[in-house]
Amino acid sequence: MSWLIVGLGNPGPEYELTPHNLGFLTVDRLAARHSIRVTRKESASLVGLGNIGGSAVILAKPQTYMNVSGPAVKALLARYELDAGRLLLVYDELALPWGQIRVRPRGSAAGHNGVRSVIGSLGSEEFARVRLGIHPGHPVGDGAAFVLTPYRKAQWKELDELLEQSANAVESVLAEGVEKTMAKYNRRARGMENKEQ
Repeated sequence: MSWLIVGLGNPGPEYELTPHNLGFLTVDRLAARHSIRVTRKESASLVGLGNIGGSAVILAKPQTYMNVSGPAVKALLARYELDAGRLLLVYDELALPWGQIRVRPRGSAAGHNGVRSVIGSLGSEEFARVRLGIHPGHPVGDGAAFVLTPYRKAQWKELDELLEQSANAVESVLAEGVEKTMAKYNRRARGMENKEQ
């Protein structure tokens, strides 16, 4: 049975390299690794079909803007006749330090509006997720502004490392399951600690 792997983000070049687009960027990284073209327009999303490590996958980037991602995710699950248990959601998490990865089998939105929209549309919290830490290690006055501020060029190397680890975590979920992936990734990623802490 297929997995639906959804990266959350915002469409448009102005949002491309912002913290809120780590979900989109992870899907792009997976697509590049596995030669999957995420170009089909379905259910208000860009979609690509392919295979990752022997698992059939649907890679998707909802084009509805982050905070109303839920209806697109629900429509994709219905289109491919999958239940919430076959959804893997990838997104940024301001509650986690920059570079940290947390894999979870289920859970609340924890203040993330995109995840809240998905939970609201599905009527379920029972789906796996890969959460990517974006907190910079100093107080963030305006969280909404912070998540939409593009990364500086000096941060691109660390961003690339995080996306590599995020894609690895998704591949691990597909190959080994959520529990084993949690044991592997639910710790601070070595070398990604924020220097200001």
